[in-house]
Amino acid sequence: MSFRLSLRQRWRECESSLCVGLDPDPRRIPEHLGKGPDSLLAFCQAIVAATADQACAFKPQIAYFAAAGAEAVLQELIGWIHREHPGIPVILDAKRGDIGHTAEQYAAEAFGRYEADALTVNPFMGRDSIEPYLAWPGKGVILLCRTSNPGGADFQLLESGGERLFERIARLAATDWNRGGELGLVVGATYPEELRRVRQIAPHLPLLVPGIGAQGGDVAATVAAGLDAEAGGLVINSSRAILYAGHDRDFAAAARAAAVQARDAIRQAVAAVRADRASGGRPEQTVEAPPGGPMEVRPSDRQG
Repeated sequence: MSFRLSLRQRWRECESSLCVGLDPDPRRIPEHLGKGPDSLLAFCQAIVAATADQACAFKPQIAYFAAAGAEAVLQELIGWIHREHPGIPVILDAKRGDIGHTAEQYAAEAFGRYEADALTVNPFMGRDSIEPYLAWPGKGVILLCRTSNPGGADFQLLESGGERLFERIARLAATDWNRGGELGLVVGATYPEELRRVRQIAPHLPLLVPGIGAQGGDVAATVAAGLDAEAGGLVINSSRAILYAGHDRDFAAAARAAAVQARDAIRQAVAAVRADRASGGRPEQTVEAPPGGPMEVRPSDRQG
């Protein structure tokens, strides 16, 4: 099953837009789990087991595993998630950015070695930097667009040709670049107005939204700005606020409680938007393509 289809199915099954980020910092792993790569695996497996019924996706961050020399642990973890919790997409957060043969190797690493369902990619080098990933049918490619960090404004808000850089990325992802129908965008919860703008430009793309929890993004504002026309389309990530909600032997139970709280907050925000739309407050959800330019094609509209 493709990334987009599995994500849509998972939204329906668990009625949740919460994505649990897996960023295992060895300095914060409970002491009783020990040290070394095996402790990362035990920690992440306990978190996944405690939160799986609350999550629409899991998002391991590759740097935490690579820095600990635990790439084999990451490979084992993703395989374990697929076996024990089938149907939950795994998004590998690596933010790769290269072209040609090097990008082909990054794609093989993410989709071949690690068997991730989707990968975050930096599109700064243009179309060439995403094409090697699109060669893997059914795999999701989630492009950095308007990121949650303050420094993102250094480049992402620059204007060229009458639009800001993040708007250009969103437009290309919604039109020319999305030939396989598996693209998504990373848009931070810390900038809800720009999130709303991205949703206007790309009404059907899934949006991976970091920035709630420890980064302080507002859930209600995020949901109001980013929901698609079907009251879905969001993958709202929380990492540290869930992972490190507890510090001792009860860390998994504390993580579950934090995940339930986050999921419930998202559900309440979705219900409020649905009620508002039902009363006539439905926001506009349209692509603004350049004159003569192509409009976005949904996967269901494609031939073959």
